[in-house]
Amino acid sequence: MKSPIDFLEILSILKRRIRLIVLMTFSITAAAGLMTYYLVTPMYEASTQILVNQPPSEGEAFSSRELETSRELIETYNTIITSSRILDPTLQQLGLEQSRSELSSQITVRGEGESQVLRITVEDSNQAEAADIANTLASVFQEEVPQIMNINNVSSLAEAEVEGNPSPISPNIGLNMGAAFIVTLGLGIGITMFLELLDNTIKSEADIENELNISVLGQVSTVNVENRPDLEVLSSAEKSQGSETYGA
Repeated sequence: MKSPIDFLEILSILKRRIRLIVLMTFSITAAAGLMTYYLVTPMYEASTQILVNQPPSEGEAFSSRELETSRELIETYNTIITSSRILDPTLQQLGLEQSRSELSSQITVRGEGESQVLRITVEDSNQAEAADIANTLASVFQEEVPQIMNINNVSSLAEAEVEGNPSPISPNIGLNMGAAFIVTLGLGIGITMFLELLDNTIKSEADIENELNISVLGQVSTVNVENRPDLEVLSSAEKSQGSETYGA
């Protein structure tokens, strides 16, 4: 019984179109790498850390409930940092011309594991500017949060610094080229199979049997005249005879 998926036939089809697949895959992968390198703006990041700590009750150590409450408050602080109460003074102090939403899209705030430490990370095309924004955000947050939350126990642990030779966090040329390679390879195989479906030419005895539903009783093989001297003499004689016939 013939398998509905003939892997040998599929491999044969891919082999016939291998030049198309290879050319398409490598050309588009190279184009993706060049476009990523020359057209995409590199982005850098800078981070600062803030400790948000709820003071224990008088005469008591921290309880597990108080620690859990402090961690839950970190989500509230995340919202506060990306609010207009913090972003507007930051834009004003740094003299930035971008909008509040644009600045907010550059900011990521998250807790450090199970601790009560907040990490404020800013992405920008200039790492020095990213560090200035992160440090200003932290400073404004420390000034505003006592009035917003009626607490006064927020301190800075580490300021954002500018590295001597910073590496961009994006774009990732290798990742983009790898993704382009996989997508283009799949696309090339898909196009190959589609072209094969549109090709109705007879290529083998099996095609004759399948398409015409008749049996093949014999075949005419291709003979290389150069490897058969006897046939080469016969061919020359036939050509000579034909020439004389037509010339008479």
